[in-house]
Amino acid sequence: MADFKAHPLRLRDDEPVDHPAVTVDSYLDQTNAAAVRIEPGDDARALIPHLASLRLIEVNFPAFTDGRGYSAARILREAGYEGELRAVGDVLVDQLAAMRRCGFDAFEPDKPLDPADAEAALSRWDNVYQAAADGRTPIWALRHG
Repeated sequence: MADFKAHPLRLRDDEPVDHPAVTVDSYLDQTNAAAVRIEPGDDARALIPHLASLRLIEVNFPAFTDGRGYSAARILREAGYEGELRAVGDVLVDQLAAMRRCGFDAFEPDKPLDPADAEAALSRWDNVYQAAADGRTPIWALRHG
């Protein structure tokens, strides 16, 4: 893994979107962009009718203590969004596993993360206890399945 600021950590095989994301309001006014950026306070549900035309949705975390982006990710994945969902901003290595469970598949932190720490954070737990957007089977279902 390389410098995460210059090259976001992507857990996808498709080509990255190479143009900037527009705001939710700008997108809803013209709907011809392929990338949009959700800020805290934006309602992710406004994008649901347009998910098929979006290739990238960035969710901004201006402070690691602001968890609204987790809800936005879960809403979008549960609504069927299959494009790149990128957490941007004040993203800390300790948050990667939880963000991944909510549906994020790319990360672009303000401050570069150590690649070994990021990989360790994403692979730390073999089992999970509840269903989430990442589709992993909860351990109780493995035991009783």
